[in-house]
Amino acid sequence: MRKLLIISFLLSLVLTGFGQSQPSREVVTRSAIHNGDTIPLIVLKPTYVWEKRTWKSRRQQKKYEKLKKKVVKVYPYAKLAGKKLREYASILDTVQSERQKKKFYKQIEEELKEEYGADLKKLTMSEGRILIKLIDRETGDTSYELVEDLRGQFTAFFWQSFARLFGHNLKTNYDPDGADREIEFIVQQIEAGYI
Repeated sequence: MRKLLIISFLLSLVLTGFGQSQPSREVVTRSAIHNGDTIPLIVLKPTYVWEKRTWKSRRQQKKYEKLKKKVVKVYPYAKLAGKKLREYASILDTVQSERQKKKFYKQIEEELKEEYGADLKKLTMSEGRILIKLIDRETGDTSYELVEDLRGQFTAFFWQSFARLFGHNLKTNYDPDGADREIEFIVQQIEAGYI
């Protein structure tokens, strides 16, 4: 009986200690002062509302799912290309001579081939076409303009001719409201975190 009394006494001491600790309910937020009043300011992420997708046929749905898979695969490369081009543009603004620029271009090309060449060679033709459109979306320049700026007019003409042999056009602009509407829809879902 004495042991039971000691154990219950010790348990009551321990449990009362737990009962005293309450989780803090304070939330620290930014605030704004408006007409002398302090108003809590909470920044929310944007919410997107899209129309519900309806398919005319199962085939159309499968085609969309294939496109979505391809866009998800190549979108990180397009984002990376846009980021790298912005970095290189800021570096090239400091370079004065044409000789140094050509040397820098060769160095960049070798680094990119070494790092991403194997992955990009594995892309299918349709994935490559989507990548070209997404690079245009990220940079604001068509692929032809980028090649012309980075490698020269003759090289751009050569690659444009080569692309035309396979039914592609490097001078085509990205059209988010027209031909590339489905791609834009998928990219918006990726950026919003839904995919």
